[in-house]
Amino acid sequence: MPSNKSVSDAPIIQFTNCRILREHKLQREDLWVRDGKILDPEKLFFDEQGYADRRLDCAGAIVAPGFIDVQINGGYGVDFSQPCEDVSTGVSLVAKKILEHGVTSFCPTLVTSPPAVYHQVLPQINVHNGGPEGAGVLGFHLEGPFISSEKRGAHPERFLRTFRSGGTDDLMETYGSLDNVAMVTLAPELPHSQSVVSTLRQKGVTVSLGHSVANLSQAEDAVRHGASFITHLFNAMLPFHHRDPGIVGLLTSDQIPAGRTVFYGMIADGIHTNPAALRIAHRAHPSGLVLVTDAITAMGLPPGRHTLGQQVVQIQGLHAYVAGTKTLSGSIATMDMCVRHFKQAAGCSVEDALEAAALHPARLLGISHRKGSLHYGADADLVLLDDGLRVRTTYISGEEVWRAEL
Repeated sequence: MPSNKSVSDAPIIQFTNCRILREHKLQREDLWVRDGKILDPEKLFFDEQGYADRRLDCAGAIVAPGFIDVQINGGYGVDFSQPCEDVSTGVSLVAKKILEHGVTSFCPTLVTSPPAVYHQVLPQINVHNGGPEGAGVLGFHLEGPFISSEKRGAHPERFLRTFRSGGTDDLMETYGSLDNVAMVTLAPELPHSQSVVSTLRQKGVTVSLGHSVANLSQAEDAVRHGASFITHLFNAMLPFHHRDPGIVGLLTSDQIPAGRTVFYGMIADGIHTNPAALRIAHRAHPSGLVLVTDAITAMGLPPGRHTLGQQVVQIQGLHAYVAGTKTLSGSIATMDMCVRHFKQAAGCSVEDALEAAALHPARLLGISHRKGSLHYGADADLVLLDDGLRVRTTYISGEEVWRAEL
């Protein structure tokens, strides 16, 4: 135990023989953890004269921050947009299952639904930290219903809504409450949307632009009002055009306010985005890329018919379609799959691939002081990976919560 008992009686864990992701580089250093937080070893040695109570040999593994998925609609037979009397059971099942894919925090995502669904589902799940029972919940991502009919994708048209005013009335009438909501995706070309963006930001909700026919000027105006994310870039938006690049143009816009970053989600499943498009986005704006799974009910299940909100989805191979169409409807990819595919398709470094799944989503949500990095004082949410970026062990608050079978 540490010799200075006045600091903490909690045991100190030392992760040895590892390469840790810190300051954008994999570095051969030990990692020290106490009370679920990452320790500064200099303070431990020189101020406390402390030492490790337990050493864990990582056998040369990469140690990265736990992955964060800000867009996941469900999985393993669970659809977050399906109302029921016990939503928490389904969320808990997915939270437990995604630990094996390195995800330690996530935003359960609800697609366009009638108000009654939001009113029933949202009050049942609170923001909470993860642990042995599963990944932590950072808050809901509400994707719709304030989106474009033309670019609705798999969202049911009959439940789409517009803003009648610029205040909170439409939001409250639709969602019931913004408690435990982390993000809202909306179309910035809708009348009154800019004042809604401002209102959401004032309430601490991250605003994303998506399912939209907005031009670049409308998208830039939304960013000036506080929007900071693009939902699944290239998908469900106007295609890039050299005279008006639309929302895609935000990646290189010179109208982004000083000190602000526009982040963008990428579904790197090999289906939603061509590798060349992935490379274009990453090379244009590498620090803004956020990997998302956009996973649906069928993640982890065999091919067949499943639900996504109010729609029926058909799984064919690795594709998820609205039944009877060729409209893509989310993915069945896992986050570790996306990390591996992104690295291979983009030709980026291991560091870039890992930060796109951890640091960047944490920065997007304004939680990078405690999630998404291995800086001193951050939560000890960790994923140990081999050189092929396959998950070996997952930790939350310094506690092992999943381990691959040898």
